[in-house]
Amino acid sequence: MRVLVTGGAGFIGSHLVDALVAQGDDVVVLDNFKRGRHEHIDDHVRSGGVRLITGDIRDEETVAGAMDGAELVYHLAAQSNVMGAVEDMDYSFSTNVVGTYIVLKCAAAAGVRRVVFSSSREVYGDPNEIPVREDAPLVAKNPYGASKLAGEAYCRVWQETTGLDCIVLRFANVYGPRDRDRVIPRWLTRASEGDALEVYGGHQVIDFVWVGQAVRALLAAATCVNGGPVNVGSGAGTPIIDLGERILALTNARSELRVLPPRSIEVVRFVADVSRMRSVLGIEPEGDPLAQLPQTKRAVAPAP
Repeated sequence: MRVLVTGGAGFIGSHLVDALVAQGDDVVVLDNFKRGRHEHIDDHVRSGGVRLITGDIRDEETVAGAMDGAELVYHLAAQSNVMGAVEDMDYSFSTNVVGTYIVLKCAAAAGVRRVVFSSSREVYGDPNEIPVREDAPLVAKNPYGASKLAGEAYCRVWQETTGLDCIVLRFANVYGPRDRDRVIPRWLTRASEGDALEVYGGHQVIDFVWVGQAVRALLAAATCVNGGPVNVGSGAGTPIIDLGERILALTNARSELRVLPPRSIEVVRFVADVSRMRSVLGIEPEGDPLAQLPQTKRAVAPAP
């Protein structure tokens, strides 16, 4: 089966590409390399397992060409960093909203069977109740969450008006090798260099999920019965202070855990209700959400 992965050289996308190549799919990757890295997929490109298209999802002609012959599209290309979305709201909007519209438009025109859209827990904002069900109010509190919420709306509209099958996965905080610019890789790097681990507010409770579970959810979304958006998380909350202490113990660092004033745009607590992940995707949580944390040592080098 021919599969297009937008953002396939990025963090989650490249792990998904590994799995798709391993199961024998004909994989096309479309990436503009703003956050993606060539080294994540170079081996597949050299071996012929992946056809790489360097381009932007905001370019309709490029996206239409990448769709040629695709049966399934995983749409992961995005400005996927909350603070990055705040710092450049124009890019966040044009990529996450306009780019998603173009991907859906081209997928419908190409006769794609299904689009799997990578959304985020940020669409909920600060929830009223924990754990958070998929039918909870959607009250995004930052530009990243708003852009993902708009992307979900376009998925629903395209499905209702064109028949394009879209399934939405709302990811909790995914971590693992190849990640950068988020709390776990940033703190591991700072701890290894003896620098303070800075936390804003200190009261956050976060649902962390290993990238391997995220990939299993994406693969399952290709064939599951589409029943609406699905949370992908661990179903457990980790206090941010506990995460910092765990990283300091893991690295044997003497770094300070420094609490700074909170940032108003950040969601301070989220734990996913994973009932639908179980029933729709057939995916079980992995127990300790940070069980794979030592393996992230492979990704602690500062990004170039």
